[in-house]
Amino acid sequence: MAVSDSLIDTLFDGRYRIQRKLGAGGMADVYLAEDQELGRRVAIKILNGRHANDAQFIERFRREAKNAAALNHPNIVSIYDRGNAEDTYYIAMEFLDGRTLKELIVSRGAAPINVAIEYARQILSALRFAHRHGIVHRDIKPHNVLVDAEGRVKVTDFGIARAGTSQMTETGSIVGTAQYLSPEQARGGEVDPRSDLYSLGVVLYELLTGKTPFDGETPVEIAMKHLSTAPKPPSKLRPEIPPELDKVVLRALAKNPDERYQSADEMEADLERVARGAPVSAATAATQILPAAPIVASDPTSATMIAPPRARDLPPPPVVEEEEYAEPGGPERPLWPWLLAAAFVIAAAVAGFFVWHELSGSKVKEPVGLYQGEKQAQAVRQIKAAHLVPSVKHGSNEKVKKGIVYNQDPDAGSKVDKGGTVTIFVSTGPPKVNVPSVKGKPWSQAQQELTDAGFKPEEHFVPGGKTKGIVAATDPPGGTAAPKGSTVRVNVYSGPALADVPNVVGDTLSVATSTLHAKGLNYNLTYVDNDAPQGQVVHQNPAPGSSVTKGTTVNLDVSNGPPQVSVPPVVGESVQQAEVELQSAGFVVNQQPVSVSDSSQDGIVQSQSPDGGTSATKGSTVTITVGQFSQGPPTTTTPTTTG
Repeated sequence: MAVSDSLIDTLFDGRYRIQRKLGAGGMADVYLAEDQELGRRVAIKILNGRHANDAQFIERFRREAKNAAALNHPNIVSIYDRGNAEDTYYIAMEFLDGRTLKELIVSRGAAPINVAIEYARQILSALRFAHRHGIVHRDIKPHNVLVDAEGRVKVTDFGIARAGTSQMTETGSIVGTAQYLSPEQARGGEVDPRSDLYSLGVVLYELLTGKTPFDGETPVEIAMKHLSTAPKPPSKLRPEIPPELDKVVLRALAKNPDERYQSADEMEADLERVARGAPVSAATAATQILPAAPIVASDPTSATMIAPPRARDLPPPPVVEEEEYAEPGGPERPLWPWLLAAAFVIAAAVAGFFVWHELSGSKVKEPVGLYQGEKQAQAVRQIKAAHLVPSVKHGSNEKVKKGIVYNQDPDAGSKVDKGGTVTIFVSTGPPKVNVPSVKGKPWSQAQQELTDAGFKPEEHFVPGGKTKGIVAATDPPGGTAAPKGSTVRVNVYSGPALADVPNVVGDTLSVATSTLHAKGLNYNLTYVDNDAPQGQVVHQNPAPGSSVTKGTTVNLDVSNGPPQVSVPPVVGESVQQAEVELQSAGFVVNQQPVSVSDSSQDGIVQSQSPDGGTSATKGSTVTITVGQFSQGPPTTTTPTTTG
């Protein structure tokens, strides 16, 4: 049997109209709500009642709100409000109309390779921002990543996030989800930003293959695999995955944090290379996972490490003829002398090249690429790759998005000395101006003031207000700075909401009040004596069908029931006299005959119910029994016979 949720369609904390339940977790329930002040949809996360008095859960809940509220980033769910109400705690956050990454994987299976890379890069963008603010998420998993219909990714749930490195255990338990734990989390050790990158490696693995790299029947079994088992390359499960992407995933999943990516920037740079078909960095290219070794108690992470660069990356030795240099019957000549000789020759050639250039007075010139329209990080990487030095300057620009290069010096196509400086100008977005305070003003006036200030006002009607067309609030609020040219949501009162008064005359009191509440009306009760049954509505004001403002009070007259009157005593009276008295008192008379042997009792009342002198409802029935004389059978004599 379905159980109704008592919060649905209620006003939570006097501001949030709860519409429907979005999901439930071990710590909190999440609802879709309408912010009555700003007229926008929000997600309300409400701490479960059973945890509302648990200090540990309250602290985790408080920490989530604090950490996420400090992170204003396009790929992190925004926190709007937090507080406590109705004996529990809540967080009001941005509502994203989409699904979790886990739901998408379960319903659709492995993602297209380009989509998986794009999702991972957006998550890395969020992690980069959090890590720069000293916050480690500690619970990166597809359940905590939301994706909207346009493919925009947002990271949520900072409930166990902490600033800086920290111990992973709380009250002796490992915090996190087993399939996505880093090895240091699995053994309850210290975590840092590299732990988040390991968890993201698991998420990327699952996006590419539809499966996590490690699974098992218990969390402990899974945690042990994180410590000791080498993951299969994703391409073993999905052959079309390119080798370069295999290397990115395997480096992220290195057991030793020192062998992983050291920052979100470093991992994102490799994914960007893979996306455009370029080779990954040299450090990642050298990644290979060694076979797993047994765990020993003294060294829980010694099982699976990343191998160092191999000798194949060095220049090849010169070709020699075996007949001339090999010794018959003896061991093969060692390789290292040739490697050393080759390295010496190459070093001498490079040195000679630079000496020649210095002596000739010429310098190496490097071509300048086109960096306008690129993201700052990508432009910086390209400049460095061209053996040039990037200089970054920031400035506002109304036409170019924040973080994008809008100008450069020198221009693309020119050449500068190797090691020279290339200046790029990165947009901080449109210049910010203060939003005019238009609350309480008519919509037409507010629209003009906002337009004159360089904003795009957008009208949204919200119920309420004494006067239609008056501004209730704006988002962003008046007095705050916002990018010039951005949209300002203006909530305008639609005026008092109206309701038709329903007809409740003749209804019981409970039915009548429920009907009025459903229409948004209040009621006031007056009890009156009436012949109608007790508790029945006998009159209402305003009259049925009237149109009134919601919240208006409807006056109801409710019957106390018919009045009580005294029953006349009629026993011993004639039936005619008894009927007159009882009917005059307002009763209905019911006669029932009873046989009597005394002729004087014929037509006389023998008994009554209710008894005379008691009280009864006016209009009720009084039953009287009336004597009815009947002669007995004739007497007979028995003749006597004589002998």
